[in-house]
Amino acid sequence: MPPGIYCPMEFWSKGENQNIQVDFLLPTGIYLNLSVSCNASLGTIKQVVWKHAQYEPLYHMLSDPEAYVFTCINQTAEQQELEDEQRRLCDIQPFLPVLRLVAREGDRVKKVINSQISLLIGKGLHEFDSVQDPEVNDFRTKMCQFCEERAAKRQQLSWAAWMEYNFPLQLEPMNIFVNVKFQSGGVKHNLFSLCWCLTVYAVLLGLQESFTFQISPNEFPITLMSYAIKKQATVFRHETLEKPEDYTLQVNGKCEYLYGNYPLYQFQYIRSCLHRGLTPHLTMVHSSTIIAMRDEQTNCITSPPKTATKPPPLPKKKVKGGSDPAGSTSNHPLMEMLSLCGNNSWFSLPSSGQLVVQAGLFHGNEMLCKTVSSSEVNVCSEPVWKQRLDFDINICDLPRMARLCFALYAVIEKAKKARSTKKKSKKADCPIAWVNVMLFDYKDQLKTGECCLHMWSSFPDEKGELLNPMGTVQCNPNTESAAALVICFPSVASHPVYYPSFEQVGTFPSFAQKLQLKEILERRSHTELYEHEKDLVWKMRYDIRDQYPQALAKLLIITKWNKHEDVAQMISLLQTWPELPVLNALELLDFSFPDRYVGSFAVNSLKKLTDHDVFQYLLQLVQVLKYESYLDCELTKFLLDRALSNRKIGHFLFWHLRSEMHVPAVALRFGLILEAYCRGSTHHMKILMKQGEALNKMKALNDFVKASSLKATKPQTKEMMHVCMKQETYLEALSHLQSPLNPNIILAEVCVDQCTFMDSKMKPLWIVFNNEETGGGGVGIIFKNGDDLRQDMLTLQMIQLMDILWKQEGLDLRMTPYGCLSTGDKTGLIEVVMHSDTIANIQLNKSNMVATAAFNKDALLNWLKSKNPGDALEQAIEEFTLSCAGYCVATYVLGIGDRHSDNIMIRETGQLFHIDFGHFLGNFKTKFGINRERVPFILTYDFVHVIQQGKTNNNEKFERFRGYCEKAYMILRRHGLLFLHLFALMKAAGLPELSCSKDIQYLKDSLALGKTDEEALKHFRLKFNEALRESWKTKVNWLAHNVSKNNRQ
Repeated sequence: MPPGIYCPMEFWSKGENQNIQVDFLLPTGIYLNLSVSCNASLGTIKQVVWKHAQYEPLYHMLSDPEAYVFTCINQTAEQQELEDEQRRLCDIQPFLPVLRLVAREGDRVKKVINSQISLLIGKGLHEFDSVQDPEVNDFRTKMCQFCEERAAKRQQLSWAAWMEYNFPLQLEPMNIFVNVKFQSGGVKHNLFSLCWCLTVYAVLLGLQESFTFQISPNEFPITLMSYAIKKQATVFRHETLEKPEDYTLQVNGKCEYLYGNYPLYQFQYIRSCLHRGLTPHLTMVHSSTIIAMRDEQTNCITSPPKTATKPPPLPKKKVKGGSDPAGSTSNHPLMEMLSLCGNNSWFSLPSSGQLVVQAGLFHGNEMLCKTVSSSEVNVCSEPVWKQRLDFDINICDLPRMARLCFALYAVIEKAKKARSTKKKSKKADCPIAWVNVMLFDYKDQLKTGECCLHMWSSFPDEKGELLNPMGTVQCNPNTESAAALVICFPSVASHPVYYPSFEQVGTFPSFAQKLQLKEILERRSHTELYEHEKDLVWKMRYDIRDQYPQALAKLLIITKWNKHEDVAQMISLLQTWPELPVLNALELLDFSFPDRYVGSFAVNSLKKLTDHDVFQYLLQLVQVLKYESYLDCELTKFLLDRALSNRKIGHFLFWHLRSEMHVPAVALRFGLILEAYCRGSTHHMKILMKQGEALNKMKALNDFVKASSLKATKPQTKEMMHVCMKQETYLEALSHLQSPLNPNIILAEVCVDQCTFMDSKMKPLWIVFNNEETGGGGVGIIFKNGDDLRQDMLTLQMIQLMDILWKQEGLDLRMTPYGCLSTGDKTGLIEVVMHSDTIANIQLNKSNMVATAAFNKDALLNWLKSKNPGDALEQAIEEFTLSCAGYCVATYVLGIGDRHSDNIMIRETGQLFHIDFGHFLGNFKTKFGINRERVPFILTYDFVHVIQQGKTNNNEKFERFRGYCEKAYMILRRHGLLFLHLFALMKAAGLPELSCSKDIQYLKDSLALGKTDEEALKHFRLKFNEALRESWKTKVNWLAHNVSKNNRQ
């Protein structure tokens, strides 16, 4: 191929097993044109180049091959050094088939790690360097040092402590141990005995053997291991020399271990085996093996960098109220707006329109003073105002986290109606762009001087709001196409003005007065308070601290953040405030509470969370990072600290951040956190890179399937898909990796012949993996490309939380919160629940006609009978009853919509579960303006038919089912505030159906939080009866769905 031929990404995905002509430019100026395999690694290619170079002039001037590194122009038209020589040419995908060898400079190991981090997080580290922002540089230095120090400390852990980091325990809540019925020799058992097939490796003389034990589920892992050691000593007739304390138990074929002082029945793996009637398979692993794994991971960790000595800080000069003219002046010229510049294409307006800039000062959602607006100027490519904007607030009253919000909009005349006789024409505001900026920089200094703010595009808001205080304070990085607002912050003093430190904040005496404080604090919303009540709450703040500390949020809401005296008192009071329960601390992470001392206090209260709880709330904790105004914050350090102490948390923190790296507003913050994490966990980084490579192959495969399905039939496309997957590069990428959905699961080998794709528009891939060591069959994963999975993730997180809360109360409703993970821009993975089918398929298979399938009430029960012959049917019906109760309550509380027979499934063991959560919080589908969701939740008569075991008058079973539903509902009600806070924090995610308080109001109504327990139970019973009474409407909807689906096929 001659030089300069363009190689698009499609070329590399199609030609992985082909050869390509590549031009090589040597450091000596010699040019080589060689044919190399697209599948060859850079290391192999370098050997080929050196072999040919020895016959060329000036070869003697070349140093050793290791002294040089390849460079290329990548697909984003940037020059890239290719330090990682294990990468293949088809993975690098250069823009042109030209590779240049240059002398290697600097630390190679460091460069390789930097290259790997850039590849993994989807953003080159050189982009962080090019920002040239002191805050970015300071944050990188501080966080990288913090993470590398944590990595070095981890290296010193004992093998048992290191296990807690690398293989955190998977435990069930203590209160969920309930009787499990299963068959053994034709006899039903309630209290069970367990059999393990246990393989013991090299206990003595290199001997290994498997043993089966009868053991009580109340025993501990160490007891089981001591039995195995004694058993081996008896079988091989040698003296027992090994100690059970030197071993741990591994689940066969998984990165999951059983250790610690927990009864065997509390481990999730053991519970799962019991419910499925399987024999647990465990392997004893010696501590020396664990130590070797630890040492392998820590070999690449260098010693932590020495802390650089910092010069003494400059004395900070503070603006004082009263004596300083700047501090006491109202209507101070806080900023001067100069001009607006940008490309002519950044907006399109009628020529008669006028441009206006609105500005407002905010502290969280609270407006600190009235907004101000510029004068109107004619529309042009670079309008100029040169206008001073005055705000009605003293500079000394500005809170530390005050942000200045701008909105650019056009004033246009509305078109007159044909018969209108009015002379005055009405005008409308058309939003164009917005941008926010902090008044103080990250070092607490009040900003001065000229500032260029690249703006974000605006979209019409339902409320008609122009300003966007909840938006990011980062400027739009797409500077070439964004409008740029140029402003100037004036100098208010001859010296730099800093926000006072805590030590310099004054304290004031408290007021003691008890009137109706208790009644006020027990109200659900601060919006219900009148002004005189707010004054009373403020006066009684010390009593609130001492008697009602959990009402801190209410006190913070009524604090006047535009008065520096009140702010000083609130911050001082916060230093002596008792630590809050987790529930109340989560509430303080909301955007309404931006103060840094409040944020630090909230995070401090969260530090008592167990790793399991941190994992449970991780989705929300990542989202509220978007509310942070500065890079260096307590929440970031808290998350990094936990991620570097527990690799499961680290795994999901990585993917939650990585999945939003395509969002310009958060790419810088999330990218810097990802870089810090990778530097503190370089071994985990390699595992994540393997997962990223697999996801890239899945995306390429999905694109290939989408294109092929337009031209070929499904069988033909499926065959081409299999041919593609059987290529060496695909087989290598899709084998021997940890599942992104669950890092405990090892995806050993992809079963190409069992893989397929689904019929929906985006052609999701159905990929099956096999792992012979687990003995439990295949593992299925659905890869989606083109659908936003974040709402599904949130819904499944809530269902999992409900399951935990129910189990803590001794109620196991056999829920199936399957795995779901967003990994990128509208891409992600969903766990396949094996051995299950949709209700639609079950009904269609048992009926001759599509039209009558939805009304075949015997179909479900007959299907369960076929899968659970004999006495096993009773347990399957019990599983169905419990799970049906759980999902009835869960879908009602969460307002899950679009429920039809294709997104309700049943496992062969009897468990019912729901899938596809595209609509929730009461955002139901409509057709021709008519609400299609006509029942509170799905409870059809064929469900009741199964619950009653096919007997018409089996009311005892049905009443037991009703009791499960009512108990489950009342348990969730007791934890209603937790659900409200978690959903409120998710507003930062920008989900279409979770964007305002109105959406969360649905939860308050469904949980009847404003009612007593008796009223709430009565409310739920009415909904239950309504669902049962109106279930015929559900059947009609299912009929329409079946017919519609049949017509599309």
